[in-house]
Amino acid sequence: MSVSAPLQTARAPVAVFKPRRSARPGLLVMVAIPALNEQRSIGNVIHDVRFQGFECLVVDDGSSDATAEVARRAGAVVIRHLVPRGQGAALQTAIDWALANSADVIVTFDADGQHRATDIPRLLDALTRSDADFALGNRFLGTAVNLSRSRHLLLRAGVWFTRITTGMDVTDTHNGLRAMTRRGAAVIHLSHDSMAHASEILDQIAKSGLRWVEVPVTIDYTEYAVAKGQRSVAFVAILVDLLMARLQR
Repeated sequence: MSVSAPLQTARAPVAVFKPRRSARPGLLVMVAIPALNEQRSIGNVIHDVRFQGFECLVVDDGSSDATAEVARRAGAVVIRHLVPRGQGAALQTAIDWALANSADVIVTFDADGQHRATDIPRLLDALTRSDADFALGNRFLGTAVNLSRSRHLLLRAGVWFTRITTGMDVTDTHNGLRAMTRRGAAVIHLSHDSMAHASEILDQIAKSGLRWVEVPVTIDYTEYAVAKGQRSVAFVAILVDLLMARLQR
């Protein structure tokens, strides 16, 4: 695996880790969870995912708290960036590691508890039924619990931006819950370390020509998840940065 910043792999868990096949015959599914200072939520997130029968790969993006230790105790494989690089960089590290360790399907999953592990089988079923390489979680086809009006409007703006810039007829964007086949994951090469990676992923999916499908999922906007999430002004800045980057090409 080649990465552009120092990282550590938790020795004990990795040394004894033998990926087990999921309940889905013949498929090794790895759930990739980028995390930064998530000691409060990461243990429950890993427990819920493993309860569904899937392995967890946590990339601790240079946390200053006990995120890595809590994740290891909960049974996840843990890779650590020695310095914070951003969620996009953490996801790329996870994708590289999962591909290097024989993953057939990679699921990206947030560490703050806003995603539901029970939606993972739904994403996997969609990949199979649609013969797709990407299953994109969609809160508007599903449920967004406690989604504020202001965030709803910003997310809709993100949908408009993605449609204009990629040509993809998506109805949700900036949703971190998604599944991709090995072939799909191989075309993802993130250069945006920040939250702008979510739009970059869709851009690369569009350019790949691979089949994608949207899947109804539930997003829980708990008080904790909202506090940890992107502020509205930062979300607007992401859209502006991505638009400027496109205009300069």
